[in-house]
Amino acid sequence: MKEQKGVFKNLYRNLITPILQKDTGVDAEYLTNFSLSLLSFSSRKQNWPVISSILSNLNKEFCIVDKRLSQNICGINFCNPIGLAAGFDKNGNAVNIWRKFGFGFTEIGTVTKFAQNGNPKPRLFRLAEEEAALNRMGFNNRGAQNLVKNLHEQSIPLKQNRQNMCLGINFGKSKITGLSEAKEDYLTSLKLLIPFCDYAAINVSSPNTEGLRKLQDPVRLRELLREIKTLPNCPPLFVKIAPDLSFKDIEDICKLINEEKIDGIIATNTSLDRLGLEKRKIEQTGLLLSEENGGLSGRPLRKRANKIIKHIHNIDRRIILIGVGGIDSPESAWERICSGASLVQLYTGWIYKGPQLVPNILNGIIKQLDIHQLSNIKEAIGSDLQWVD
Repeated sequence: MKEQKGVFKNLYRNLITPILQKDTGVDAEYLTNFSLSLLSFSSRKQNWPVISSILSNLNKEFCIVDKRLSQNICGINFCNPIGLAAGFDKNGNAVNIWRKFGFGFTEIGTVTKFAQNGNPKPRLFRLAEEEAALNRMGFNNRGAQNLVKNLHEQSIPLKQNRQNMCLGINFGKSKITGLSEAKEDYLTSLKLLIPFCDYAAINVSSPNTEGLRKLQDPVRLRELLREIKTLPNCPPLFVKIAPDLSFKDIEDICKLINEEKIDGIIATNTSLDRLGLEKRKIEQTGLLLSEENGGLSGRPLRKRANKIIKHIHNIDRRIILIGVGGIDSPESAWERICSGASLVQLYTGWIYKGPQLVPNILNGIIKQLDIHQLSNIKEAIGSDLQWVD
C-alpha cells in the first residue's frame, strides 16, 4: 500500500501540470475530453481486475474518511462537503469514478432535453497565470435520453438502491427551445432522470445559452419551479444563480425560494464580469478578455462568489447553500463554509491543482475542526471562523 502512495498525484504533476502552466499548447477542450474518455472507460470496466486495482489505489490515495465531515442535508447523506461541480462530466460518462477521487458528491450535466453540439470552437480557454478559464461551451451534451442510457451502461443503481454515492444532476434549457417553452424542456429531462438524482440543480444562469438568464426573473422562475415541484418523486431542488446579479435581485430570488419551498441555491455560475482582467489577452484568438464572449471561472471569482454566499446566509439562514467559484485551496473552502455554504464544489481549481486538492481540503478542514474544537462540519457553517495556520 505504501508503494502506491502519491503515484497518481505525481503522474498528474509530471504529465498534466506542465500543460496547464501555459495558455497555449494542448487545447483545453481536447485535454478535458481525452481525460473523460479514460475515466469513462474505467467507469464501464471497473470490474476488470486491472481497472479494479487502479481504482482501489486511487481510492486509497485520495479518499479521506472522518465522521465529522459528514452531514445529512435534505435527507441526503454527504460523507464530506466537497463535490465535483457540473460542467466537467456533462454526459455522466464517469459516474462510478468521482468518489474514488475523494469527492463527497458529484453533479453531472448540464443536461438538456435535446442533444446539442454547443457553441462553435474554440470555446474553452486557459488563463494559466490567473489559474482561471473562459468558457462558452453552450451546454454541449448528448441529451437527457442518452444520459439515462449512460447511467444504465455504468450499472448506476436508482437512488433508493445506492450506497456511498451522492449524485446531483444539473438541468438546463435546450438552445432551440424558446423561453415560452422552457418549462416543458426542463420537465421532460427531469421526468427521465429523477429516478437517478439525489438532488436536481436548475440551471438558469449559464451565460452561454442566449436568453437563459432571463429565467432568473422571479416571475418566470416561480412558474418554472412550481411546475417542477409537482413532478412525482421530485428530488430536493437547488437553483444555480449567476454571480453578476445585484444583491437586490438575489434577495428577490431568496424570497421566492422560501415562498415556493425550494431547498437551496448553488452560488455561483461563471461570470460575464472580467473581474479586473479586461485587458488580458487570449492568445488563441488575439482578442482581449473584454472582447470575448463566455463565462469566467477560477481564482478571480473567489471574492465575488464568497460575498454572495455570505449575503444570502446573512439575510436568510434557512436557505441551504452550495458554494462554487474560485475554490482552490483548503483556506478558500473553509472560508466559503464559514460564510454560509453547507457544501462546496470544485472544477477549475481542481484542474489546476490536481486531484490532491480534494484530500488537501478535507485534511485542512479536519485541522480547523480540531483547532476550533468543533465536533462536526455543520458547526462551522456561517460561523465566520477564520482560518488558523
